[in-house]
Amino acid sequence: MDVTIHIPDDIASQMTGDLSRFALEALVAQQYRLGHLNQPDLQRLLGLETSYQIDGFLKAHNIWIEYTMDDLESELAGFQRLGL
Repeated sequence: MDVTIHIPDDIASQMTGDLSRFALEALVAQQYRLGHLNQPDLQRLLGLETSYQIDGFLKAHNIWIEYTMDDLESELAGFQRLGL
């Protein structure tokens, strides 16, 4: 799908950077916040190659991954099984 937005020339001339990319990132970030997209969707839509890039995108858009005590306990148990 292609999406077109109209920005008046006098305002557009004040803006810098890749406006198409900025618009895409804003849309994707909001849809992720709403739970309509997952991390593989982000990777595909934004052309990201690594989980570090996904984490960087989320951090740049003030989106924090929910990390619970259950998550921590599960990771600790995994480390213990590995002898770490």
